[in-house]
Amino acid sequence: MENKQPVAHKKNILFLFIDDLRPELKSFGAAHIHSPNIDELAENSRIFLNQYVNSPSCGPSRYSLLTGRYGPSNNNALQLRGKAIANGAKEIPPSMPEWFKQHGYTTVSVGKVSHLPDGRGGKGWADDNALEMPNSWTRHLMPVGEWGTPEGMMHGLAHGEVRRNPKDMDVFQSAEGDDSIYPDGLITDEAIKQLSLLSQDKEKPFFLAVGIIKPHLPFGAPQKYLDLYDGVEFPDNPYPNKPVGLSTWHKSNEFMKYNRWDKNPITDQEFADKVRRHYAASVSYADAQVGKILKQLKESGADQNTIVVLWGDHGWNLGEHAIWGKHNLFEEGLRSPLLISYPDMPSLGEATKAVVEAADIYPTLTALTGLPSPKTVHGKSIIAQVINPQSSGHYAYGYRANHHTLRMDGYRLTLFNGTDVALYDHNSAEKETKNVAAQHPEIVSQMLPVLKARMLKHDKF
Repeated sequence: MENKQPVAHKKNILFLFIDDLRPELKSFGAAHIHSPNIDELAENSRIFLNQYVNSPSCGPSRYSLLTGRYGPSNNNALQLRGKAIANGAKEIPPSMPEWFKQHGYTTVSVGKVSHLPDGRGGKGWADDNALEMPNSWTRHLMPVGEWGTPEGMMHGLAHGEVRRNPKDMDVFQSAEGDDSIYPDGLITDEAIKQLSLLSQDKEKPFFLAVGIIKPHLPFGAPQKYLDLYDGVEFPDNPYPNKPVGLSTWHKSNEFMKYNRWDKNPITDQEFADKVRRHYAASVSYADAQVGKILKQLKESGADQNTIVVLWGDHGWNLGEHAIWGKHNLFEEGLRSPLLISYPDMPSLGEATKAVVEAADIYPTLTALTGLPSPKTVHGKSIIAQVINPQSSGHYAYGYRANHHTLRMDGYRLTLFNGTDVALYDHNSAEKETKNVAAQHPEIVSQMLPVLKARMLKHDKF
């Protein structure tokens, strides 16, 4: 196959981060989801069907994506890194945007790109002295509108409603109005403005990162997106039961703390269906924002020299294994969509089944832009899979608290508290509902040393 890898004349990068987006999109095989803009992008991308984040929570997942490294498993991973840099730590490797900035790029962040939606801690998550990613951004932007602060944006519903006490805020909502009545409308407007400015500079390439908050809880979108699902049949939950034996099952506390009108989707199927539809509406709302940004990219003419990446920061269980939320090491918690597109890409729109991990994206983008690759990343470039969808993948590593997991083609191995092992066979109908470690000791002995070697690599602050 002809190698049509981009030449090294510094292509732009548009990186779209979408919060809590599971790979339930039409382009990933979910016929019931309305996602026309992401699907159109997929038609011009490499579709990664088996991309796994390194941790099933916003903070540590984005840490790994943005640094190419395995880090702390708690949500303040990037804050710890930022604080260490602010305190004078010298040996911390550069983040992805910092690396591109060092190599001549204008780097701009809009919306939730790192863990906190403004990339800043402190009061209202808006303190310039509490950066999650020091030295990374030329411009670091977060419009807040009537929600008042980045913290208000993060947990906002329509017309400036902000989460105070979660039990007083509805877990889902739809409201009449245009896209600007929810926070992501403002983020998208600012992203379009920045894209217009960046595309006018013909001398300096740009790295524009845009973080869209929905479908993060609480699920909220304009009514027109919920209307898309009137009469649409949703597929059955294939694994509705709480696991037996060792697992990373949890009580769905993030979801359950909101006002649910005294209903529980684990036991109330009618309510579960409503939750799934509101999640889908939030996905369609996020998809519309993607469409507006890509339209501006094309109208600016910068699309002819821009690599586009779309990534979900982790999965989200909609009842699988009796979990409503993330924070677990099941397939549904770790698998998320990844699209990579660039001009003149071979085999446009073809999907790859190669197993890859989020830490791989950093070295892949340096390879695609012709920049030197940092020696500090734990991930591996997946440019071979970008160019040729038939190329095989490698292990994908994940972690949560004291539990660690390794995914390879066909199997997942999970190590609980450093002692107990579960092996799941993805070639079987049971998949992650049955531990087959006793039946396949040879696979356990193959995967376990690799898993333990990855466990030793974590950054500590």
